[in-house]
Amino acid sequence: MSVIEPEEISRLQAYLQKIFRHEGIALKMREKVEDSVEVIINGEFIGVIYKDEEDGDTSYNFNMAILSIDLNESA
Repeated sequence: MSVIEPEEISRLQAYLQKIFRHEGIALKMREKVEDSVEVIINGEFIGVIYKDEEDGDTSYNFNMAILSIDLNESA
């Protein structure tokens, strides 16, 4: 299991805020799980970022589920 350190969380959050031009993005540690963080926008949970370390390389994978009901509400 790859643990996400507090410094990584700060860097990831700053990166997401910059790339999406949205200061309302925040990352929050998950309870009982150390390899991922919750992604929050303006107080609403939208997904999870997982840390993956393989062959000396580190990557962060963003997973966001979109429900069909959410698509109907935005149309």
